[in-house]
Amino acid sequence: MRLALEQAVRAKDLGEVPVGAVLLDASGQVIATGFNRTIADHDPTAHAEIVALRAAAREVQNYRLPGATLYVTLEPCAMCLGAMLHARLGRIVFAAADPKTGACGSVVNLLEHATLNHQTVLTSGILAEECGTYLRDFFKDRRGKTQQADPMDAT
Repeated sequence: MRLALEQAVRAKDLGEVPVGAVLLDASGQVIATGFNRTIADHDPTAHAEIVALRAAAREVQNYRLPGATLYVTLEPCAMCLGAMLHARLGRIVFAAADPKTGACGSVVNLLEHATLNHQTVLTSGILAEECGTYLRDFFKDRRGKTQQADPMDAT
């Protein structure tokens, strides 16, 4: 998860929401990393998890990643979780819960549906406080800058 947090720092440095992801193959070797790039890439799908999944699929030359584990600093949204299920990940590990769009239990729990054609193991809460604080501080700082802006600049 520390590697994922390093990726989140890279996202923050670009002005992106600081979320990072790291994907390990079944043997535990890092095969891809990713961080949020939605603004930089003008792509609403460029979440950290999707960026890492795309890089891993290119690396192994297969869109299926059975046995792989994805570590991410924030609970995945429905889009990202759907991609992870299609990739057939063996395990998903996330740090901080996302009470606005979390699809692993915070808002909905897509993994609880036994009828899905693939089941993935979920682990949550690894470095949750540290990753959550990093995100909260990012948004607090962002709101502070917005509130301090001269209202006449908007006209």
